[in-house]
Amino acid sequence: MSDHRRLDQPRDPRRISLPRYDPETFGRVSEGIARFMGTARFIVYMTVFIAAWLGWNTFAPAGMRFDPYTFTFLTLLLSLQASYAAPLILLAQNRQADRDRVSLEEDRRRAAMQKADTEYLAREIAALRIAIGEVATRDYLRSELARLAEELDDAAHRRSKHDRKEIRKDVKRVVREADLDTTAAEDGYDDDSALDEPLPRR
Repeated sequence: MSDHRRLDQPRDPRRISLPRYDPETFGRVSEGIARFMGTARFIVYMTVFIAAWLGWNTFAPAGMRFDPYTFTFLTLLLSLQASYAAPLILLAQNRQADRDRVSLEEDRRRAAMQKADTEYLAREIAALRIAIGEVATRDYLRSELARLAEELDDAAHRRSKHDRKEIRKDVKRVVREADLDTTAAEDGYDDDSALDEPLPRR
């Protein structure tokens, strides 16, 4: 038994082979036609064409009229145009809607990125403000240096006063010792034994 007659396998559906086309190219061409049909130039051209058609088939000799009164062929052409114009316009609208959706998604993505960047910058600025608050400023350093200079001046002044007091004490001690020596010397000359001693030779 051949393979195409087996009942345990599904049959391949018979597909009608349609002519291949590039959807993007077809969409661009269709969109261009739809845009042209929505312009004033197309209306003017269409009006001139219909007026010429009607005028020729009304006022031309009977043997040269190809679409006499009731204008059946013109009605058929206008119907075909309308039947093709509606899908072309819908196709153009769909493509425009797709572009708008992509643009909207891109705008949302950029807005989300900008929001994230803004939040990041806000956190960085807050961190910098906190860090700057902990760092010594110029005025703070100036005030601390001035206070330190005052403390050094006070310490030097106290040191100098202490040194003067020590010097005074030393001077008083020296003077006291000198007074004691002088008193002892005077007491030694007042003694009688001192008078009995001979004077030193010169």
